[in-house]
Amino acid sequence: IEIYSLHVDCKVTSRFAHTVITSRIVNRANESREATFEVELPKTAFITNFSMSIDGKVYPGVIKEKAAAQKEYDAAVSGGQSAGLVKIRDRKLELFHVSVSIAAASKVTFELTYEELLKRQLGKFELLIKVRPKQLVKHFQIDVHIFEPQGIRFLETDSTFMTNELTEALTKVQNETKAHILFKPTVDQQKVDPELDETLLNGDFVVRYDVKREATAGDIQIVNGYFVHYFAPSEMPVFPKNVIFVIDRSGSMAGRKIEQTRDALLKILQDLRPEDHFSFITFSNRVVEWKSSLLPATEENVASAAAFVQTLSARGGTDINGALLTAVGALGKAENLPERSVSMVILLTDGQPTSGETNVEEIQENIQKAINGKYALFCLGFGFDVSYKFLEKMALSNGGIARRIYENADAALQLQGFYQEVATPILMKIEMQYPENAIEGLTKNSFTLFFEGSEIVVSGKIRNELDLLPVEIKAQSHTSDLTLKEEANVQEKEQIFQDQRYIFGNFIERLWAYLTIQQLLEKAISAPEEDQKALEAQALELSLQYSFVTPLTSMVVTKPADQQQGELANKPTEAG
Repeated sequence: IEIYSLHVDCKVTSRFAHTVITSRIVNRANESREATFEVELPKTAFITNFSMSIDGKVYPGVIKEKAAAQKEYDAAVSGGQSAGLVKIRDRKLELFHVSVSIAAASKVTFELTYEELLKRQLGKFELLIKVRPKQLVKHFQIDVHIFEPQGIRFLETDSTFMTNELTEALTKVQNETKAHILFKPTVDQQKVDPELDETLLNGDFVVRYDVKREATAGDIQIVNGYFVHYFAPSEMPVFPKNVIFVIDRSGSMAGRKIEQTRDALLKILQDLRPEDHFSFITFSNRVVEWKSSLLPATEENVASAAAFVQTLSARGGTDINGALLTAVGALGKAENLPERSVSMVILLTDGQPTSGETNVEEIQENIQKAINGKYALFCLGFGFDVSYKFLEKMALSNGGIARRIYENADAALQLQGFYQEVATPILMKIEMQYPENAIEGLTKNSFTLFFEGSEIVVSGKIRNELDLLPVEIKAQSHTSDLTLKEEANVQEKEQIFQDQRYIFGNFIERLWAYLTIQQLLEKAISAPEEDQKALEAQALELSLQYSFVTPLTSMVVTKPADQQQGELANKPTEAG
């Protein structure tokens, strides 16, 4: 089985990435063989299309509601449970895998399309393309086209497998608003060794970039009556933080996990700013406060905390409820905290609650009552014994986010990386306001916190023949209350995309649908049961309308009649 051509074609238009992977395979044997197509794609992406064509006949994938697709599958394979064509691969990726049997001398072309909105983190957008052909490929090519009307501020490529020879196969052409990256190594350049048929291409190919920002009230882009508004202020004073680290030191954390936690906390302590206040609560079946109150992050206090972190050892049960209530209580009674400051609790746990209150619904209720919208709760689940669903619901109900920390060599870096994302809050209570009668289907437009290096994205549909779209942003910074205003000339904005060759015409509409689905699914996690159904129904309708494989839809893959039918591609979620 020979992959004679593999082409990755990626078009990024104003952060929205549309990637098509085409693999052409020929069976050089003199009997039928299995041809396999494997793609690792970002978890944040939605698959939108898949097809295979065998000797000119096309077998398309069809996107349906998950339950309906499952029923169809069960009928096709009596009693068999589908293995699913997509599974979580690691922290960032999921794996799409399909194989089909093809006759001697036959050819098959696989084509997979997925889309995602690139998210700004720590000051840059990152496009990750996983390269793992497992054999030398005669025609191998990665094409990345970027168009950012705001202008490209910087652009870099990075790869885990580059050699001097391979660097020669990489070209980068760029002007003010556009970039084209082409990676096209010959078979000889792909070889580990001229004598062997072993490929160097195994790993990550990454493009990182950021855009220029002039306007204070962000940047508005409009295509076919849909708009997107990007807002990422910088060079603002940072809010002092009051942060309590709530650290699980139950028995299951023993060994590598508590070691990595110690490493990460030591680094995080170094990153605290002098105006921050902080404390630690550790818990097993007992809850222990490091100090009776939050301390300012002076050199002396940080050194004393570091000494404490070194002594962390793990044994006993898991009283998540008690630990979080103690943390919220400590923030509530804290004195001398800076007037305009941001308070947060960061929980790190690797297990289920086993001590104190163990009913997760009760814990969620207790914590939400105690926090009462005053602080943000971030939940980090270490490994796969945690109930991620529980942590995610708790974080989202209390203005924070949840993240799974994967148990591997870089766990300490993952913890540190997470902290860096939330380390510099520069705005609070951000309201993005648009004329009510002129916009429909507006995505989320009020945000509790904005962190330096990230970006707020709001999208919607412009109702009528509007000439000017006025926007107003209200927010609190550390030093003042802000009101920022901007007007976008609809006609002018529409013009920007008219003459772009490689724009897929309705990209802002698809961006709007992608964002709306993501937000509906997220909202459903922490919503009461009766609202959950309505939110999911709405997300399902959009998923089907725009053909996205989301947690509510499945793609049914069809194959030639003599082979296993109706395999399903589902969207795996972190909460399983």
